[in-house]
Amino acid sequence: MPIYDVGGKVALITGGARGIGFGIAQALYRRGASIALVDLDQAQVSAAAARLGDRAVGLAADVTDRAAIDAAVAATVERFGGIDIVVANAGIAPAPASIRLMPSEEFERVIEVNLLGVYRTVHAGLGQIVARQGQAVVVSSVYAFMNGILLSPYAVAKAGVEQLGRALRLELSPHGASATVAYFGFVDTEMVRQGMEQRQRQRGTDEELMPAFLRKRISPAQAGEAVAAGIEERKPRVIAPRWWAPPSVLRGVLNPLMDSAGEKSSRVHDEVRQAEAERGS
Repeated sequence: MPIYDVGGKVALITGGARGIGFGIAQALYRRGASIALVDLDQAQVSAAAARLGDRAVGLAADVTDRAAIDAAVAATVERFGGIDIVVANAGIAPAPASIRLMPSEEFERVIEVNLLGVYRTVHAGLGQIVARQGQAVVVSSVYAFMNGILLSPYAVAKAGVEQLGRALRLELSPHGASATVAYFGFVDTEMVRQGMEQRQRQRGTDEELMPAFLRKRISPAQAGEAVAAGIEERKPRVIAPRWWAPPSVLRGVLNPLMDSAGEKSSRVHDEVRQAEAERGS
């Protein structure tokens, strides 16, 4: 028996039209929840909601627009009577580049969507979460605790999301509500596929700095099931795939060692030079 039964609850999920967001929506819908999917394109998000069923609605909103997120929350409350679960999942990734050569607009856009967008989404729903003793879920990444070489704004944002989720959990606890931080490795989404393919083109090879088992992808459905189970158990954190759990626990030991090794690695140097050459040209 779950600690927190999602049957009959209402969940609002950003970035919900596809990928991890839709995987989470499917898992919660199967458990009996009603779903408000939020994404940029009205046609796409409406089609995604239709694939779920009658207990789902699609709403268009940009997480960088506070008024739009407030409107999505209000529309969800009007449609379903309230919100119990808010999943702040919407995110983007930059094209690989060093901090020196990445345009400031691109760096700041990633922070705007991946960190401030998560904050705006959760903040807009906190009144409902507290009133209904619900659950906030913020989607971080293993990049919260691994070196973000060539993807620095993504790693910066995800580390910030981790801290946001940890603070939320303690601040919500006096109200009988809670929060979960979800850390994903590599999920088979369009964003991950495009990012990996671009880095392979830059290198001119499919060699990776990361061990193969850590690069193994899970499906959006698997990611969604992990989050839904975490919500039911009111877990403080969800890590998927599970083989990322030891690096998370051992980050204080592994990170200095890996950073030191990376400073001396010719492969790391070559990858940075290649990325900078592509951006510089």
